Amino acid sequence: MKITLKDGSVKEYEKAMSVYEIASDISEGLARMATAGKVNGELVDLRDEVSEDAELEILTFDSEDGAHAFHHTSAHIMAQAVQRIWPETKLAIGPAIENGFYYDMEKDEPFLEEDLEKIEAEMKKIVKENLKITRFTKPRDEAIAFFKEINEPYKVELIEDLPEDAIISFYQQGEFVDLCAGPHLMSTKQVKAFKLTSLAGAYWRGDEHRQMLTRIYGTSFPKKAQLEEYLERIEEAKKRDHRKLGKELDLFMMRDEGPGFPFFLPHGMLLKNTLLEYWRQLHTREGYVEINTPIILNKELWLTSGHWDHYKDNMYTTTIDDEEYAVKPMNCPGAMLTYKHEPHSYREFPLRMAELGLVHRHEKSGALHGLFRVRCFTQDDAHIYMTPEQIKDEIKGVTRLIDEVYSLFGFKYHVELSTRPEDSMGSDEDWEMTTKGLRDALDEMELDYVVNEGDGAFYGPKIDFHLEDSLGRTWQCGTIQLDMQMPQRFELEYTGDDGEKHRPIMIHRVAFGSIERFIGILIEHFAGAFPTWLAPVQVKILPISDKFKDYGEKVLKELLKHGIRAEIDTRAEKIGYKIRSAQMKKVPYMLVVGAKEEEEETVSVRSRFAGDEGGKRLDDFVSGILSEIASKEIREVVKED
Repeated sequence: MKITLKDGSVKEYEKAMSVYEIASDISEGLARMATAGKVNGELVDLRDEVSEDAELEILTFDSEDGAHAFHHTSAHIMAQAVQRIWPETKLAIGPAIENGFYYDMEKDEPFLEEDLEKIEAEMKKIVKENLKITRFTKPRDEAIAFFKEINEPYKVELIEDLPEDAIISFYQQGEFVDLCAGPHLMSTKQVKAFKLTSLAGAYWRGDEHRQMLTRIYGTSFPKKAQLEEYLERIEEAKKRDHRKLGKELDLFMMRDEGPGFPFFLPHGMLLKNTLLEYWRQLHTREGYVEINTPIILNKELWLTSGHWDHYKDNMYTTTIDDEEYAVKPMNCPGAMLTYKHEPHSYREFPLRMAELGLVHRHEKSGALHGLFRVRCFTQDDAHIYMTPEQIKDEIKGVTRLIDEVYSLFGFKYHVELSTRPEDSMGSDEDWEMTTKGLRDALDEMELDYVVNEGDGAFYGPKIDFHLEDSLGRTWQCGTIQLDMQMPQRFELEYTGDDGEKHRPIMIHRVAFGSIERFIGILIEHFAGAFPTWLAPVQVKILPISDKFKDYGEKVLKELLKHGIRAEIDTRAEKIGYKIRSAQMKKVPYMLVVGAKEEEEETVSVRSRFAGDEGGKRLDDFVSGILSEIASKEIREVVKED
């Protein structure tokens, strides 16, 4: 048989070989690092045999699927350790998740935080024992009998929900046997570095009427250095948590009176409005016109758009004058009505309409997370109407705009092209044409991208931009969606150069995505220390004592006159306290004023970027900061004492 490897090379074998045996034949080092395989694109266990010509990829921890297998084995090691210490513990489910794993368990006495160290110690013993991991199967009835005998009721219930003819797979390491589809590592020895991170409660199968279990979370890596780096990143992320910084910097708040509905405080509104001002400047330059559409529109509109059938569970509805209405979850249908307000000609195209629209979407309470997952947010939408010939150039133009936005904030990003999902509308021809338009634009711009088969919107294919923040985390924000369905459903038209009526092609696109979510990302990316142009308070004036308050007010007035966002601290506190307070609020510049400054009409400048910068004439300081604001420069922050 011929085995084609990922690099295109071909290996030939005379008999069936397991994935692990093929990895060993390629390189003993590769076999040691291997965690799973992919045969003809399908994820498989290292123990699986390949018996005919196939494409094979050997997976390691560095790949998403490879890490998944590694973390899955780690979950089994943890469960084995728990049952060695507390044999009466009953096991539920223990999947791999992003960056780690968890296991849901039931124990007579609740788990305590101090129990995690005991479990870790036992896990180390299991890893050191280098237990070989084997896979076997049983028919459904035998599998149920097996778990009844060892008193594992949750496993029994899982199997009873499987089809009558299902073949049930098990994995065993030493005395420990678990119900599992895999894949898994070859032995426990590979899991050299791990950490149990937290405890939580979890209802069995997510049903609040069922048994409350304990969920133990953990993470694991092949090397200790990788674990240490990850834990350091987690600690840094805690310090940067936008919910914590949002409170400390007086940016926003959440209230029980409106779960998932953020309240922006004065400083938060300054930040938000600065972003929106930049957004408007950028879109004016790029030839967009701005519109605004109603928040509540009737059911008939949402039936026409398709949202009522495809998105109703996420929509808030109400009744007005005995007619059903919905609070808009998206801006698109309102934009369609705006387009239909008057006739259009091809001479107007491309017609770029932008909207900062407030949308509402129902999210379950457990999914809410600060500004990252809310129930109402401002979406920086735009809808571009064009002829088929203009598709490629418009896609390229929007891509350049999004690139400009992300580059301004120092974000790296990668691009994904998502194709037709199962739950979609429109003809095959439409989908082929629109998908080709997106692909051709990306290819011409020589942008690297990943194809996500079946992950497009129900009305068209899309390009998603996943930005990477300063902690290496990725966020999906910008998106470009090409749509032939909405114009058709709303019967949009334009007069072509032939004098006939035609249907426009439309792009939906966002750059920030949710403004609220983007603000949350920025808070964590900059750890609250925003660039001067974006900072809610750009300058804090600090009089040394009440005697110099009047001069401080004079300085404040001059700064405000030039549009510089400034405040004065007139509290009866020592200057060191005021400086530290301004530092804690992440203010870019502090101007200390006392007798010398008043006499010489100067200011003593301290900044986040250079510490004590000494005395400056006020007009020189104003000129410098205005230049910095205009350039939207991101300056490196010095370490605070």
